[in-house]
Amino acid sequence: MPTAAAAAPMISSVQKLVLYETRARYFLVGSNPAETKYRVLKIDRTEPKDLVIIDDKHVYTQQEVRELLGRLDLGNRTKIGQKGSSGLSRAVSAFGVVGFVRFLEGYYIVLITKRRKMADIGGHAIYKIEDTNMIYIPNDSVRVSHPDEARYLRIFQNVDLSSNFYFSYSYDLSHSLQYNLTVLRMPLETLKTETTQTRQESFDIFEDEGLSTQGGSGVFGICSKPYEKYVWNGKLLDAVKNTVHRDWLLYIIHGFCGQSKLLIYGRPIYVTLIARRSSKFAGTRFLKRGANCEGDVANEVETEQILYDASVMSFSAGSYSSYVQVRGSVPLYWSQDISTMMPKPPITLDQADPFAHVAALHFDQMLQRFGSPIIILNLVKEREKRKHERILSEELVAAVTYLNQFLPPEHAIIYIPWDMAKYTKSKLCNVLDRLNVIAESVVKKTGFFVNRPDSYCSILRPDEKWNELGGCVVSTGRLQTGVLRTNCVDCLDRTNTAQFMVGKCALAYQLYSLGLIDKPNLQFDTDAVRLFEELYEDHGDTLSLQYGGSQLVHRVKTYRKIAPWTQHSKDIMQTLSRYYSNAFSDADRQDSINLFLGVFKPTEGKPHLWELPTDFYLHHKNTLSLSQTRRSYTYWWTTGVLKHLPLPFDEVTCAENRRKLTVKKFHKYEEEIDIHNEFFRPYELSSFDETFCLAMTNSTRDFMPKNVGIDPSPFTVRKPDETGKSVLGNKSNREETVLQRKTAASAPPPPSEEAVSSSSEDDSGTDKEDEGAVSQRSTPVKVTDTGENTKITETVVQSTKDVYGVNLSDVPSEDDLTVYTRFVQLGQSQHKQDKNSQQFCSKHHLDRVINLIPISSFSQDNIYEVQPPRADRKSIEIFHAHIQAGRGNMQPLGKDDFLMYREYIRNRYM
Repeated sequence: MPTAAAAAPMISSVQKLVLYETRARYFLVGSNPAETKYRVLKIDRTEPKDLVIIDDKHVYTQQEVRELLGRLDLGNRTKIGQKGSSGLSRAVSAFGVVGFVRFLEGYYIVLITKRRKMADIGGHAIYKIEDTNMIYIPNDSVRVSHPDEARYLRIFQNVDLSSNFYFSYSYDLSHSLQYNLTVLRMPLETLKTETTQTRQESFDIFEDEGLSTQGGSGVFGICSKPYEKYVWNGKLLDAVKNTVHRDWLLYIIHGFCGQSKLLIYGRPIYVTLIARRSSKFAGTRFLKRGANCEGDVANEVETEQILYDASVMSFSAGSYSSYVQVRGSVPLYWSQDISTMMPKPPITLDQADPFAHVAALHFDQMLQRFGSPIIILNLVKEREKRKHERILSEELVAAVTYLNQFLPPEHAIIYIPWDMAKYTKSKLCNVLDRLNVIAESVVKKTGFFVNRPDSYCSILRPDEKWNELGGCVVSTGRLQTGVLRTNCVDCLDRTNTAQFMVGKCALAYQLYSLGLIDKPNLQFDTDAVRLFEELYEDHGDTLSLQYGGSQLVHRVKTYRKIAPWTQHSKDIMQTLSRYYSNAFSDADRQDSINLFLGVFKPTEGKPHLWELPTDFYLHHKNTLSLSQTRRSYTYWWTTGVLKHLPLPFDEVTCAENRRKLTVKKFHKYEEEIDIHNEFFRPYELSSFDETFCLAMTNSTRDFMPKNVGIDPSPFTVRKPDETGKSVLGNKSNREETVLQRKTAASAPPPPSEEAVSSSSEDDSGTDKEDEGAVSQRSTPVKVTDTGENTKITETVVQSTKDVYGVNLSDVPSEDDLTVYTRFVQLGQSQHKQDKNSQQFCSKHHLDRVINLIPISSFSQDNIYEVQPPRADRKSIEIFHAHIQAGRGNMQPLGKDDFLMYREYIRNRYM
């Protein structure tokens, strides 16, 4: 078996940006969080319509950047030696570049000016965009005005980048956790080959500067090419991705990201839900139905639930598990005409597709990304007085039957039809019980991903369901092979409930695989399931707002038939809101999405976006030009996919997939791969009030009953009135607590990281946080004035005497704060000193300076694996003699033994 290499994800060294402005140039200065490494982009402002960007590929120190900016300031003043007017002014501070866009005049640059941390996966932070700034690049003196430019700008800005767009500097959000960790476990020989090729093809002469070649000290940094389907700013970065360093390229996804903390007797388990919305054939509810000519379907969302033990942060040493499922419109040519102003417009099949060409393209994409089996859960109505939704079922069955003729039987597409609406109306049937049966069969077929082998206790006491689990078992754990694809007509309400039930079933298996529960089964009304259900409701509300224009109408509680009577009036309001959005605002939103994603490009002399009668020709490219190659109607899959099934082709180690990776060798203490410094930020002054892990939803604080003597296990079934929410206080406090956890789509967000204003005089390219900002998340539970609520909160918040054994003061004294601030400043000045002359030689001595010796005698020690200490030869001989004596085989006594015995007798009895 090939040995695994020490590999880590590359961390972008451009996380803080400052844009400086002169009359002829923009200078974009980017730095890492520690402000020890800088890069500079020069953007020309004298070209009226072209984008001219120069990246010198050089890594600057802080002193070099100060000198560079000082020379630029001096050289751009109107008069030499004049101090009154600055030649270089600071325009804006930012956290990343979304991209560059041009309409009919010159180019704009889109910068992220506010961000908010939403999740943390193994120390890799995931941020949500809170605000952006769009800056016109050409100077006013060369600007060529166009009367329609302002209208295009308004349409482009209708895509609200502050609403559910996410990015990360070190974690590839466009891929699943299984893909990202599989890449890190590539064989050592492959990584060495890729490093050699990267060095030969690299245009960066500083790429391997200072790399130590000593054996064992090198770590491979890996950066994978993003999956284009889920990247939303790909077209905005096309103009620069081949000319600038990869650290400038920040890929964003659209959808949902939420994270909650599940405390199991104090052990923190993070439950994360990430939804990636496809940027292909994207749009609004009635305007985007079915599929386009390339197999991309409307409302396609990949939902991934990630579970990991937060007590161990490393990807290599920690325990991580994930499960992926997909939703998307029925992959056929169909649409609904909304001009009739009916609540349910009739469904129309637009084109005959006897050879299931578009369905073949769609399922070919899924086989490449997920492997087999592909399981379709079709929730549309089967029995109707007037044929409506059943049209789609009949066509989908015909398409799947046709495609399965040519697939091997073991890799055939599995089709599960289930009329969920019919079961909901029946009083004799329980919808969720039936969904639970389907979920069990689905998870057993696909399996799930976990990055560690089965625990020893599960091998000794195997569960019946565990032995029937599918997927692929490898030496490092388990891989998910195949995926569940759920659809109804809109892929909103019914689909979200079905996905929740499948996710709940998978969550039980994930917890069991990490050794946290004794059986892979979870009950409703437990703290764990309530936490997971709230995550899925936020997930469903967000996706429903993006596609349908309103929140979910039917929720999990609706299908459990425990929703309060007030929920019916809310459902009516959501239905009216959805109808209003579909009738009056969806067309404008669709135009904005088409412009943002580059589906429509404004061109002089051609019809404008608002003049087009339809966007059908923009999304179906075969209507404008005939394809030169025709796919086979029988061998409808991509070459090489079947050979590796059930494994997904995208995760197989082959030449085609290796070309998607960038591999570089670093010293093991380099900042580009040091996730410890990236997460803990030892050079920054931290506040507990702003710590993300303390502000996130907590199963103990938000869901566990606060009664004394209650079972603290999150897997204990509670009564409906035994919840953390029901005793948090009065109604206003309860709503306030819930609002803190909602996404930006449904509630105002808490304070975010905001760049400082352009009036700052610091020219070093740094980006200081606003020290005067007051956190709104300082107290998770608010103490009210009423006597009853005060008693309740006293049971929640224990005194420091009870917790720590000493009385701690509420606020540190000014002297203590002064001492701590000086300590931080000393650390910053020590960290930011110019190490250019000492960098190479210091790395040779780091192995001797940083030498951590474990306290215990175990060479490897964690909660899952213990390696016994090595005994010396003399100890082994004594132990063997002891064993032989117990069996009656006494060894003859030597001279030393008699002397020792004589000394013992003298000391004991004489």
